[in-house]
Amino acid sequence: MSENQSIEWKQSWHNDYLKLICGFANANGGTIYIGKNDNGDVIGIDNYKELTEMLPNKIRDNLGIICEVNLYQENDLHFIEIITKPYSVPVSLRGRYYYRSGSSKLELTGAELNEFLLKKAGKTWDDVIEEGASLDDIDKDSLKLFLADAKESGRMPSVSDLSKLEILEKLRLAIDGKLKRAAIILFGKDPNKFYPNIQVKIGRFGNDDVDLKYQELEEGNLIYLLKNVPEQLNRKFFIKPINFEGMQRIEKGEYPVAALREMLLNALVHRNYMGSSIQMRVYDNKFTCWNEGNLPAGLHIESLKTNHSSRPKNPIIADVCFKAGYIDSWGRGTLKIFNSCLEAELPEPTIESRDGGILVTLFKNKYAIEQLKELGLNNRQIVAIEYLKENSRITNKEYQLINNVSKKTATRDFKILTDLELIQSSGKSGAGAFYVLN
Repeated sequence: MSENQSIEWKQSWHNDYLKLICGFANANGGTIYIGKNDNGDVIGIDNYKELTEMLPNKIRDNLGIICEVNLYQENDLHFIEIITKPYSVPVSLRGRYYYRSGSSKLELTGAELNEFLLKKAGKTWDDVIEEGASLDDIDKDSLKLFLADAKESGRMPSVSDLSKLEILEKLRLAIDGKLKRAAIILFGKDPNKFYPNIQVKIGRFGNDDVDLKYQELEEGNLIYLLKNVPEQLNRKFFIKPINFEGMQRIEKGEYPVAALREMLLNALVHRNYMGSSIQMRVYDNKFTCWNEGNLPAGLHIESLKTNHSSRPKNPIIADVCFKAGYIDSWGRGTLKIFNSCLEAELPEPTIESRDGGILVTLFKNKYAIEQLKELGLNNRQIVAIEYLKENSRITNKEYQLINNVSKKTATRDFKILTDLELIQSSGKSGAGAFYVLN
């Protein structure tokens, strides 16, 4: 047995450990052992009698919950076991909420706390009634476009004889004449009137993130963004326009439309709508998309490369997008991103947790610096590849000069680059020999 998401070892008791118990209660439960070192060895505690009597009352008085407190003995050394069960209601410590994620104790605040409290109440953010909204806030053109897509997908029965409100109620976007948050996100005339940052920021960058060339901002409901963001990318950001109508179309040397489409859909459907706007960055050799919101508990980044269960953050929004044929309900979106890049013979995309959100990166070709680092190239070799991007060829002598190395080192570096099929030799020997990108 070792420390993990549900087990903690502590050498002695400290009142700060009430936060751990609170985190266990709000998550999946767990056990704290008092009187064990970091290796799990029993080192014993002297005040075990006092703690055995005091802890149940301290936990109850501070957290309002009951934990099982057991006293054990091993080799004449005493240690205490505190077992915390998961609670269906939120548990707080002096007005603060903690949550156990992995082996970390997190204090929940802001949007995360709001989402946690809703979950404990059996609801999700998009399922909440928006009291300030009315049917006048629904954009009829967006709803009409959705209905046409839903009819084509065959995933939704005909609703031609229903009123606007009846359609929304059928989609679980309204109840008793009141609109839910999901209705505003999907079809609102001005979602930013109700929630901040319902928008997609797109920037064109040069050599690094400081070198911003120009930017555009698209804001509106999900249906609008799904249509207009690709158009904006084609108008100002992509050198070669992409046909977003054919979702499965593969273009060698360009970003696969299936990957771009899934990145936008995942960001729109699974984002934290009370957080920052979606951010897309276009570089010479890569394209990134970031949206605020972490993966569901128990789902890890590596799982996104394989078959995994669909666990949408906003299930009502996801269901409407499913009915329109925008997404499926099997968690295959990220697989489409990986597979489409593989079919287009592009480097494998990366998905990572960053700055409280998920960042997805597509690489236009294998010569992007991030990809070169993944291959284990040293700085000299990366400098040479960057040189070749600007110049059509490089000689051994030029390699020596730009990297200040010997001929022997240059030759060895060139062999690694050719073995990786990043460059190829001209086939000449002597002073006329040179290398070019493969």
